[in-house]
Parts: sequence; structure tokens; C-alpha cells
Amino acid sequence: MKVGIAYALPTKQVWLKIEVPEECTVKEVIEHSGLLKQFPEIDLSKQKVGIFGKIAKLDAKVEENCRVEIYRPITVDPTTVERRDLKED
Repeated sequence: MKVGIAYALPTKQVWLKIEVPEECTVKEVIEHSGLLKQFPEIDLSKQKVGIFGKIAKLDAKVEENCRVEIYRPITVDPTTVERRDLKED
């Protein structure tokens, strides 16, 4: 079956469409994609993954045409960063 996989760094984004066996899990899709070799900093024991923007477990089954995503860790505490909202005067 065909699925997509996405991973983004601040300076580089990767979006692949790959063919995987039926009944594949999120982890198997990631392994088939080759992204773990291309980006050795990916640590699936620490980083969250998802399907179409919703957090998923590594053993979640993947369906045809879905998009698996590997999320980068948050590097800044959102409670300590000044908001950058546009203010109307």
C-alpha cells in the first residue's frame, strides 16, 4: 500500500511517498522509509510520532494513503517564551 511520511528540521523538510506491506505499523513505515539512516538524530524512544497531525503509538496500524509524521522535540519551554502575537493598535 502507498503511504506518506514526513519529517522536518528548521532548515530541511522531507516528504516521501513509499510503498509498504499491508498491515504495517507506524514504526515499520518509518523503518521502511530510510529516514532513521538519513537522520540519525531521530530517537523513536523519545520523539513523538503521529498520523495526519494526531499523536499515534509506534505499534498503531497504518492505512492506505495516510501520512506518518515524526515530530521534533520541543526545545523551548512555551511558558517562558514571549508571545509573538500581532497586536492591533
